[in-house]
Amino acid sequence: MQILRRLRGANNEGVLLAVIIVVIVLMSIASPAFFTPGTFFSLARSSLVPLVFALGVLLIMISGGIDVSFPAIAIFAAYTTVAWSSEASFDPSIVGVFAIAIVIGALWGLLNGVVIARFRLPTLIVTLGTQGIIKGILLTYIGSTYISAAKLPDSVAEAGDTHLLDVPGAGYLHGMLVPVVMIVVVIWWMLKYTTFGRSIFAIGGDAEAARRVGIKVVRTQVILYVLVGALAAFGGVIFVILGKNANPQTLVGTELDIIAAVVLGGASIFGGRGSVFGTVLGVVLVQLINNNLVLIGVPSTWQRAAVGMLLIVGVSIQALAAMRSRRQPVLVEEEVSKA
Repeated sequence: MQILRRLRGANNEGVLLAVIIVVIVLMSIASPAFFTPGTFFSLARSSLVPLVFALGVLLIMISGGIDVSFPAIAIFAAYTTVAWSSEASFDPSIVGVFAIAIVIGALWGLLNGVVIARFRLPTLIVTLGTQGIIKGILLTYIGSTYISAAKLPDSVAEAGDTHLLDVPGAGYLHGMLVPVVMIVVVIWWMLKYTTFGRSIFAIGGDAEAARRVGIKVVRTQVILYVLVGALAAFGGVIFVILGKNANPQTLVGTELDIIAAVVLGGASIFGGRGSVFGTVLGVVLVQLINNNLVLIGVPSTWQRAAVGMLLIVGVSIQALAAMRSRRQPVLVEEEVSKA
């Protein structure tokens, strides 16, 4: 039993990994074109932006909240930076593009954090409102013009052509994989080894108890939302680099896929639990479903339904686990009384 529990993992990561392996085997049997280097490269490329977004959602979910404003923050920060650079005919270099976008995203995160932490308002309502404000400002004052590859700053266009590994006839591994992996490692380290990371878990478990043991809940929440806003902007710039264009009409509406991936990865919608490894696996599973259903003859129109079903399954597993954990103390009491 101990071995099975270790294989399953603290957040059912082992179960999710087994599901991914089964899905890969089934898709390989159904379509010989699936198990190729090209499919792997495509899966890795399509997972980069969702993974960055999912890390932000993971942090918010561990703290007991939910954020639906991250796609709007992402495209606002990336599009504003690129549009300004294009209009000013000034290329701040790829590092400068990331830095400007991250500052913009962090400011939107600061707004979310201050409103949520200071006034203790529901996170879903606040971030939903922020999403609407961002979309309005973007379309009214920044612009809604599609920026093609020819009008992107040179540094962004060059970053879009950076390949980490190029296999003739099979595709390529994009260079943006490196910064994304670095972000994954940093977030994992922060959650596991820093006081700030442990504070996020404590607040998600019980905010009042965390406050009583001396954790500065308001300050931690504000910093958390600033960090998540910066992460969203980082993901937005990578999205523009990979797509080699900037379109303010994109990204918003992808929340379901990201939240489903994080929930499938074992993060609790009630807060206090979640892991980076589980989130990575959840993103891989959702991208597998999204990108490869068509290979086995399932119409692409069913992709949204498939992701929705995965989300329901993930939440149901959590609800069953919560019910089971609530029953355990009762059983202990009954056993004690019988003794």
